[in-house]
Amino acid sequence: MLGGVLITFGGYPLLFAVLGVLALAVAGWAAIVVPAVPPLPRVRQTVVDLARRLTAGSFVRPTAVLGGATAALAVGVGFLPVVGTADGLGPLATGAAVSLLAATAALVQPPAGRARDAGRIADGPGMAAGLAVTAAGLVAAALVPGVAGLLVAAVLVGAGTGLATPIAFAHLAATSPPERLGQTMGSAEVGRELGDAGGPLLVGALAAAAGTLAFGLLGLAAVLAVIAPLVALRRS
Repeated sequence: MLGGVLITFGGYPLLFAVLGVLALAVAGWAAIVVPAVPPLPRVRQTVVDLARRLTAGSFVRPTAVLGGATAALAVGVGFLPVVGTADGLGPLATGAAVSLLAATAALVQPPAGRARDAGRIADGPGMAAGLAVTAAGLVAAALVPGVAGLLVAAVLVGAGTGLATPIAFAHLAATSPPERLGQTMGSAEVGRELGDAGGPLLVGALAAAAGTLAFGLLGLAAVLAVIAPLVALRRS
């Protein structure tokens, strides 16, 4: 929403200038306040050991969830404004929809993580439920017209990604050797980045092929709908 305000008053140059200054401020703050953590002693690991660990279900399933959730988040941020513009909304309103998505994800993640830690949400069903809710949001964006569809899509995509993401990260942390936690998270981050890059590309390619954005959104929803039961049916 703030981005929409900045675009309204100063265009995209003002938006990017403010984001650049904010990024530098956060980087400086992190360099000052984040403490250094010494590495744990590590047992020797071969390439075969690494390949075995990165192809195990305990790594592949949550990484696929992170990739799918991040793909939906990127698509929501990138394409919900396109949906809103097609409905005649301006940058302030479409920016507000993206802000609603982000705020919903931010509000859902802490209680989802606490519920997982308390054992009230099992990892497999929790990740699957998050992907299912996210897929429902993409369907809403594709099929429900007007402002109502835009807002419902923003809330559902934000809630779904907010539920799936902390559970997937917690599952990775719980199943990773402590001395390899950084390697595990770094490898999983590759999956997230593939989703971040691949989600909009998939939606755009499908939309271009079919001549309608709705087809692209439904395509990504179908991918998430396929991943969800595969995650849910596996033991956590």
